[in-house]
Amino acid sequence: MGASIGFLGMGNMAYGIFSGMLKANLVGDDKLKVFAFDANAVQKQKIADTDAEWCENAQSVIDNSDYVFLCVKPQNLDDLLKSVTFAEEKVIVSICAGISGEYIKKRTNQNAKVILVMPNTPLMLGEGASALAKCSSVSDEEFSLIMSIFESCGVAREIDESKMKEIIAINGSSPAFTYLFAKAFAEYASSVDIDSDAALTLFAQTLIGSAKMITDSGSSIDELIKMVSSPGGTTLAGLSKLYENGFENAVFECCKACTQRAYELSAE
Repeated sequence: MGASIGFLGMGNMAYGIFSGMLKANLVGDDKLKVFAFDANAVQKQKIADTDAEWCENAQSVIDNSDYVFLCVKPQNLDDLLKSVTFAEEKVIVSICAGISGEYIKKRTNQNAKVILVMPNTPLMLGEGASALAKCSSVSDEEFSLIMSIFESCGVAREIDESKMKEIIAINGSSPAFTYLFAKAFAEYASSVDIDSDAALTLFAQTLIGSAKMITDSGSSIDELIKMVSSPGGTTLAGLSKLYENGFENAVFECCKACTQRAYELSAE
């Protein structure tokens, strides 16, 4: 490959991406060279004993990198971009939730090459789900390289730039929603004196298996629900309470609130 990658911010998500690159053997001689900087120097330990190089400041990362990953909190992005400069040939890869390509261009230059990414935390285990959008000026070759990095951490799909705020609820924030879902089942298990570790293990595997049924069985969601729901049985009794208590509407409102906040972050 021979390209150089820079990380501005080395928090959990950035480290997850970097870890995926390491596991996929993308980093090293004649491969990708990696530079990193974080305002919190403690994060330097995350790349110790790897081929990545720690830089003394953000500008040094940019100057040494062909592709620059913006991995700071969205609220801190404006201050970061005010403190640095980007040459036009640099490709800027943003994982900042709610931040548009135009936002970045206004704070760098209007001809900036920008790729937007919405990853999620499971990429830290190589099981991520990342949505990518190619903004103007980015070549197919440049986009393909970034896509390959995120595919090394799980699955990745390209979507239209105009939907990058809406996708956050689907894959970016949804792990937290899924964990809350799991917590409710675990609490029910405890209430009926089932060992919590056993319950969580069984439920987690059920999530994994159910996800595989969605992706690999060839059946629709409605067909999968019907497959589990025997007439007059326990599943239908449980489903009736979910419908009665507005489960689907609650999820819909959850996604709407998530998207609304993404637009607010973009405007701040």
